[in-house]
Amino acid sequence: MPTRRPTPEEIRNAAGKTLPDIIAPGLRVLFSGINPGLYSAAVGHHFGRPGNRFWPALYAAGFTPHLLAPEEGCDLLGWGLGITDIVDRATTAAAELNAEELVAGGRQLADKVLHFQPRVLAILGISAYRTAYARPKATLGLQPERIGESLIWILPNPSGLNAHYQPATLAQAFRELRESIPFGD
Repeated sequence: MPTRRPTPEEIRNAAGKTLPDIIAPGLRVLFSGINPGLYSAAVGHHFGRPGNRFWPALYAAGFTPHLLAPEEGCDLLGWGLGITDIVDRATTAAAELNAEELVAGGRQLADKVLHFQPRVLAILGISAYRTAYARPKATLGLQPERIGESLIWILPNPSGLNAHYQPATLAQAFRELRESIPFGD
């Protein structure tokens, strides 16, 4: 059953709300968005806005056997995948976050990664990663640093606002992660 569309008032009232993580110990990949958008917070699901390209990219890259809807996010755990965010609070756009919030969120995310120990932390947004972890020259893909034993991989932000990546090139970036990391299924 598809998620119902929130009213404009519900979207406005979602400012500052949070979404629960989809997380468990020992995941293959923990995907981290920057922060929830108002629409996602209003419907209560990560990457919940119609047209967000996260779910199609995940499927096209071969992480899931079929295209998931946002309300099926908890199914990811069965494939060893999870979702969290660098900053918990919902905003209209990630650009509303300041550097201090991203740095503090980066510390919280590192603590979460150390606790749950995913094989890979995949951060969806290079600018947020650069700010949160003081890595101004970071590029997409596998990073030289780790958090504990967890590899760090940077993917493009799947938001439709990221016009640099069309669906096919976004899916290819996700596929490179899936094909480059030995998951030992």
